Parts: sequence; structure tokens; C-alpha cells
Amino acid sequence: MANLFHLAFPVNNISATKRFYIDGLGCQPGRESPSALIMNFQGHQLVAHVTQQELTAQDSIYPRHFGLVFDLEADWEALFKRAQAQKLDFYQDPKRRFAGTPLEHRTFFLSDPFHNLLEFKYYCHPSAIFGESSHGQVGEAMA
Repeated sequence: MANLFHLAFPVNNISATKRFYIDGLGCQPGRESPSALIMNFQGHQLVAHVTQQELTAQDSIYPRHFGLVFDLEADWEALFKRAQAQKLDFYQDPKRRFAGTPLEHRTFFLSDPFHNLLEFKYYCHPSAIFGESSHGQVGEAMA
């Protein structure tokens, strides 16, 4: 088995978590308790932990978000279409960043019911995922 990524994040309602992540994104449910839900997110482990703390929205996509980088553009497009069909909340509509450069990629952001932001990317040049260090651009210019 390959190494898996694990991410724990806050929610305040397990039913709403299931609607967004399982029904909406297609995650596979795992173990569940009244205070947590484990999900398989395309081979990676997500754990939604219930908190009583107030969950507030960030002012932008920075500093915190998580998501997937797709190997195949068709898989990126399929998730985008699924998110549209499920009427998930788009925080940022799909766009192309750094067009015409080795860093070119397609991206969109979703916001879950608890203000967690999720980004989904497809890089036109796989070398940009971890490489292309001669290019200094990372993300978007911050105001």
C-alpha cells in the first residue's frame, strides 16, 4: 500500500458533513461516532471532528485550504461536473492560472458548510506539482 495522506478538520454537524462530502463529493464513509466521521477521499483519509467552537469563514483562500491535485484532466472535469450537479458551494469558479507557462493549471474552490475551503487542481505540466523552482509564483497575489 502506498503512503496515504490524513487530514482532520472541524465540523459542527455530522449529517451536513455527510451531505457535502459523501453525497456531494463522493467520499466513501468509514467509521463514525457522534463526534467524528472518517471518510475515504480518493484514497486519502479525511476525519471530520465535531467541535462546539464557532466556525467562521476566512477572508480569502489563504492561509488555509486543502484538496486534490489530479493526474488526469478528465478526472478534474468529472469532479467539477459532479460539484455542479450536486449544487455544492463554489468559493471560486474554475479558472486557469499561469496560462502559457510551465506552471499552468486549472483550479476551482469549494466551501463546505463549515467554511472549510477545498481546492481541486489539474497541472498541464506534471513537473509543476513539486518542481519548476526557477518560477517564483505560488498561488495568487495577496492584497
